[in-house]
Amino acid sequence: MIKLDERQLHCIENAVYFTAIRGRRPATRVRAEFPTIIEAAEYAAQFRDKRTMIYAVTADGSSDHIINI
Repeated sequence: MIKLDERQLHCIENAVYFTAIRGRRPATRVRAEFPTIIEAAEYAAQFRDKRTMIYAVTADGSSDHIINI
């Protein structure tokens, strides 16, 4: 079970989309947007290395890291 703080919960509840981000360096970073956290998680699961960062993004541009998958 993942323990989320208040800010993370707020971002998830008010998210307009979720991003899945891979790569440490800007030159090799890959970013994909998804309408749901489930779709972002499914995308991340294909890599099977727990190195994809999932972020929730709200309409006002706030975002927070939710989980690595």
